[in-house]
Amino acid sequence: MNVGKNLEKMFSLEDKVVVFTGAAGGIGSAIALGMACAGARIALCDINENLLSDIQNKITEAGGKASSYLLDVTNKAGVTECIDKIGKAYGQIDVLVNCAGINKREGFMDVREETYDRIMDINLKGVFLVTQAVAPLMKNQRKGSIINIGSHNTGSILGGCSVYGATKCGVLSLTRSMAVEWAKYNIRANCVSPGHIQTALTVPTWEHPERSKYLLERIALDRPGYPEDITGVCIMLASDASSYITGTEIRVDGGCIAGGQPWDYDTEF
Repeated sequence: MNVGKNLEKMFSLEDKVVVFTGAAGGIGSAIALGMACAGARIALCDINENLLSDIQNKITEAGGKASSYLLDVTNKAGVTECIDKIGKAYGQIDVLVNCAGINKREGFMDVREETYDRIMDINLKGVFLVTQAVAPLMKNQRKGSIINIGSHNTGSILGGCSVYGATKCGVLSLTRSMAVEWAKYNIRANCVSPGHIQTALTVPTWEHPERSKYLLERIALDRPGYPEDITGVCIMLASDASSYITGTEIRVDGGCIAGGQPWDYDTEF
């Protein structure tokens, strides 16, 4: 037995078609690039046309294959049309990565109804609508892998993130429902929950001496996470290496949930 060749094939994404929402974000773009480098053909979906073009160019320059689609995940008609286009263009959808999401940190009593609705619509309804559109094709194929991006907030409450946390707990629940309902079609569904990841949006936090110290004291590995830290887990879940993994949550948080100092919920870090 050629163990090396078998392992290489097991983790390969060669010619798998991956639909990716939120592909232009810091975490999303890193995962999409990594999957493309592993051989996948990526259908990049996002509402930001300029950033979408940037990640498509990066993938192409790295020798990968990608196409891009403007998509508002909260618009059911638009979602249906977009997924139909992708299905016709590629003839298959092997993997769906639901990565579109937003947050606005506010105290519970400060959240306006329109803010609540917007976060719920993108983070939770978006996952629901896109997955509903992709699932029929996966059922017909009798195979598929759905990867929903969750959050540290599914297991630990952070001050000022009440609505965001609720959406991510909802995503985890939807993931388990998908896994149970669609197992008979050989469709797997899993949730990847990142911890404190350093992206362009969080650089000010990590560069702030007191804030970064506060966070690092609560992360067992004593460092921030990076988008690339999420990539390997997602490649594994998209590949045949995870053929017996479904309905679970994989936390990529540097040991934050397992140890470190307790959280001070009055601290605005």
